[in-house]
This record gives sequence, structure tokens and C-alpha cells, in this order.
Amino acid sequence: MSENVRIWVDADACPVAIREVLIRAAKRTGIETTFVANQYLPIPQYPSLKFSQVEKGYDVADHHIVQRVRPGDLVITQDIPLADEVITLEASAMNPRGQKFTKENIKARLGMRDFMETMRASGVQSGGPPPLNRQDVQTFSNHLDRWLTRATKS
Repeated sequence: MSENVRIWVDADACPVAIREVLIRAAKRTGIETTFVANQYLPIPQYPSLKFSQVEKGYDVADHHIVQRVRPGDLVITQDIPLADEVITLEASAMNPRGQKFTKENIKARLGMRDFMETMRASGVQSGGPPPLNRQDVQTFSNHLDRWLTRATKS
């Protein structure tokens, strides 16, 4: 990876605890980190932190990220179709629980997502994922640190 890699955050659904981890990492490493959302998010003013507010609408933030992501960048998202798109563009993708999306696992995750959407459409209530907990934040932080170590190596 090069020193010009960036982090993109699909920020509308990004938990506050994960946003705080990303802000600290951007300050520590200087890696440009851009939060993309359709509503205002308070992001500290710091040279490596950016905020892009996009119009409200279905997948507007996702399209904004896809149009700007480059190979080697990291995208933080819970959106599996977005993760699939950025992986195709040779970027990395990870969800806020620290689970990495890869070429090897993304198609299975898309299939499960589509299956669950079909189940919900037929009236089955799945309950959704459990709330983010400290272990999830720690797992995310550890995976982010590993990515940052690789990204900042010369």
C-alpha cells in the first residue's frame, strides 16, 4: 500500500464509538479519513479529517464513496453491496464490528443478505444484529490497527 491511501466511512449508520476510534486513528497516523453522510455529523477540525455531506436518497453516500475510492483505500461500511463494489475496485472493506469483507467471502455475504431481505419481505422478523459492545469496538480497533500498520509501511 502507498502512503496516499485513504479511509472512507459510510457514516450514516456508523456507531459513535467506531467514529471515535477512526477520529483518533486519523489524528495519530495522518491518514485522510472522510466521513460521508446525508446528515451533518460533528467531526473535529483536523487536517486528516474530512466530512462530505451528500443529498438524502437511496445509496447516495455509497455512490459518492464508489466514485472516489482508489485501490488500497479502506471503506468502513455495514452495507454489503457497497463492500462488494469497493472490493471490485481493489479497495478494502470492513464493517464496524471489525469483520473484513474479502473477495473470498463477499458473494456468500451478499447471498445471505438477499435471503434475509426475502425473509423480511415475507413477514419473518429476524431481530437484526445485537447492539455493538466493547468487544466489538476492540475487535474493530485491532483490525484497523493492522490495516494502518500495513498502510503506513514504506
